Amino acid sequence: MKKPYLHSNYKGKVMKRILFSTLILASALAGTAQVNNYSVGDVVDDFTITDVDGNVHNLYAYADAGKYIILDFFFDTCPPCQATAPFFNELHDTYGCNSGDLICLTINNGTDNDAMVIAYEQAYGGSFNHAPAISADGGGGEVNANFGINAFPTYCMVGPNRTLVNADIWPVSDMNTFVSAFPAGSGISPMACSVNVAEPTVAISTPMNVFPNPANGNTNITYSLANDARVRISIVNLVGEEVMVVTEARQSAGEQRFVANLSQLSKGVYMVRFQQDNKTTTQRLIVQ
Repeated sequence: MKKPYLHSNYKGKVMKRILFSTLILASALAGTAQVNNYSVGDVVDDFTITDVDGNVHNLYAYADAGKYIILDFFFDTCPPCQATAPFFNELHDTYGCNSGDLICLTINNGTDNDAMVIAYEQAYGGSFNHAPAISADGGGGEVNANFGINAFPTYCMVGPNRTLVNADIWPVSDMNTFVSAFPAGSGISPMACSVNVAEPTVAISTPMNVFPNPANGNTNITYSLANDARVRISIVNLVGEEVMVVTEARQSAGEQRFVANLSQLSKGVYMVRFQQDNKTTTQRLIVQ
């Protein structure tokens, strides 16, 4: 049975012991499943969240693209969360950094802001490319409440049909614990990460500007190159699929401006992706 861990703002050791004991009793009564608002097979509610790097993630967009999604619910001072975070990030790294069959999202319970979650990932996330992490600032608390999470960490899986596939992947001893939880016939396969999650700095001497944003017709993309470089600018949807190439050419140092015609795109949230050599930067774009 999972050893649950409850978040508390109380600092007294006695109170912590009382809360911990209470949660153990509650867990024993409720069973091992920690997703309390859904049962396996239920269609879960959609959600849109923003990670600490400003990237937007939509559950149904991932599911409708045929992806399996594993959610890691945590808070920053939870020892079992800290202990298993490297295994989850190893899974994310081994299965394509969200560019393959599997999507990994780390979701805070709503008590930690962006800075706290970034510090948590730096301290406990391990040496692998880290799964996108969502704090209270990015909507983590709302998702935690919707799923009814009461013990941490809780790792659960949502399938391509938008249903809960696994309510509680536990105990977690290494990355293979998650692999063993893949449904039979899922086809989830390892693959190399296609980009560096850390998004290294590119040869832009001023920030990329996308305007108007939101846009319902054309939008302008401007930036300044610090030196001559071969550049590719594209627009991708929330599951990483490229839907438009704005330009792909060698460009001279200095000011650059391109116009993207968005008339063929459906309304929604996209990312403008700037690539130079093996380096990438992105900016969110809303099409109305």
